[in-house]
Amino acid sequence: MTVLSIIRDCLDALLHPSARSDALTRARHRAFMAPRLLGSLAAFAAFPVYLVLRGAPSAIEVAAFAWLIAPILLSWFLSRTGRYEGAHVLSSLALAGLIMAIAATTGGIESFAAIWLVVVPLEAALSASRRVAAFASMLALSCAGLLILLSQVGWLPAGEFGSAERGVMMAFGVASATLYAAGLAFGAESLARTSVTLLSREEERYRLLARNMSDVISRHQRNGAVQFISPAAVAMLGVPVAQLQGHGLFDRVHVADRPAYLTALSDAARGEVRSVEFRLRREPDGSERGQVDFIWVEMRCRPFDQDLSRDLTREAEVVGVMRDITDRKLSEQALDQARSAAEAADAAKTRFLATMSHELRTPLNAIIGFSDMIAQEQALMLAASQRKEYAELINASGQHLLSVVNGILDMSKMESGNFEISSEPFAPRAALMHCCNLLALKARENGIDLITDAPQDLPLMTGDPRAFKQIVLNLVANAVKFTERGGQVTVSASASAVQLTLRISDTGVGIAPDDLKRIGAPFFQCGKTYERRHEGTGLGLSIVKSLVTLHLGELTVQSKLGEGTAITVKLPLVYTPPQAKPVESKIATLTPLPRHEVQDQSALVKKSA
Repeated sequence: MTVLSIIRDCLDALLHPSARSDALTRARHRAFMAPRLLGSLAAFAAFPVYLVLRGAPSAIEVAAFAWLIAPILLSWFLSRTGRYEGAHVLSSLALAGLIMAIAATTGGIESFAAIWLVVVPLEAALSASRRVAAFASMLALSCAGLLILLSQVGWLPAGEFGSAERGVMMAFGVASATLYAAGLAFGAESLARTSVTLLSREEERYRLLARNMSDVISRHQRNGAVQFISPAAVAMLGVPVAQLQGHGLFDRVHVADRPAYLTALSDAARGEVRSVEFRLRREPDGSERGQVDFIWVEMRCRPFDQDLSRDLTREAEVVGVMRDITDRKLSEQALDQARSAAEAADAAKTRFLATMSHELRTPLNAIIGFSDMIAQEQALMLAASQRKEYAELINASGQHLLSVVNGILDMSKMESGNFEISSEPFAPRAALMHCCNLLALKARENGIDLITDAPQDLPLMTGDPRAFKQIVLNLVANAVKFTERGGQVTVSASASAVQLTLRISDTGVGIAPDDLKRIGAPFFQCGKTYERRHEGTGLGLSIVKSLVTLHLGELTVQSKLGEGTAITVKLPLVYTPPQAKPVESKIATLTPLPRHEVQDQSALVKKSA
């Protein structure tokens, strides 16, 4: 352990607690106390030797020794209070008092001590306070003026030294003042070097943080112009920092988020702490050229300087910290989608229960009621014709229940991916005509013209004939169901080199635009459940859509409320399983049917009739 380290530890033990947290403040307090304590101790050690060699001291010599001991009191004051500027003010007063006392007894302004007045403001400059330096300068000038005035009016005694002695004393005063000033200069240089070292160390520390933080630190004006932005922005946005200066960052903010961005900066400039989320355009890399990619960021901004923000004469500045929250936003969006899907599933369950309450209870009541009547035929004296009628009603109700259950089972199989396509060659025209013939009687009973237009030369196709028939039966049955008496339903088919096109159009009630967007969803029925006039579970078109998708086909629905509906189904002539040839299934497109097309379709039906 060296002597300097021991002295430094002793001085650190004397520091006031308020000065121990900052390195530069510690250095300044040590620089103030160290020379004064060492000088005072040296004066104490030299005073007995001086008495032995010199004898009894004069008044001037006592004052000089007293001033050399006084710095102990100044060091004690700084150690107890921590008031650095106050200690320098007291030091200036003590030095000026000593100079005045010596000069007053040795010739006034012409005394060798008067030159020391120059040292007073120099010593005060070490305080790094403009107020202390100004006070010391005014104090030195006042003392000089007072010495001149007292010398002019003759209130000061004449010097006791001769011309030779006066010259020696003057040389001593100049030399001693110069040495003291040199000591002050070295002290100032040491403090300046310490300040520069500490500042460089602090800047390096903050530069290291700014370069290695994943968050982006930026400094803005009130209008959003960037004055500084950390290098982390390069990794976040993929552009050099220079391109983000000024309004470069603002230009990358999404247009819809710019008001919130500027509002947050403006509020922070007024002294408030704000947090805002917005989108920033990220520069795509070489593999993403031509794409516009936005990331979500969260920026917490606060005023750069509270005092500066309250000064209306100067422009306030804001410091912001930006963090990439794209992953969190994606998670929130996924959560919202999952919540929407759960709500849709709950709504579908509610619709399903509301529909099933009618579709199941009605035939079950008929089955139970008519079976009870047959069981009590002896008591009721039923005729054979009545028993036959009741049995037919029970059978019809059972068939209806079977169709409902089959539809639900088929839909569940298709949604779970367990519905298998049995591919085989078949004639689509024969299957189409068979389905239309099955529904022709129901169409005539409802007063609807069912017209079939299927060319004789339709080619064979490879697919699931059962699924094909179910597609046709569901679409034609829906068209007949939702067409008023006197209306027309047209079923047409055509073929190209690779696909078969089916078109089922009607002049029925049509579909509202809002309902058109949801057509094909399981258990969905147009209109309100309690207002519907037709039976059904809402699975027909959903099953058709799923079967068409399984066949790698395309379903298009065009409709206009009150004018009719046209459904177009396009199926490949040769079905290839996805395992052998992956084909992305096409999503059904739903667009309103133009008025002129419905009128043209009606005219075509009349012409065919």
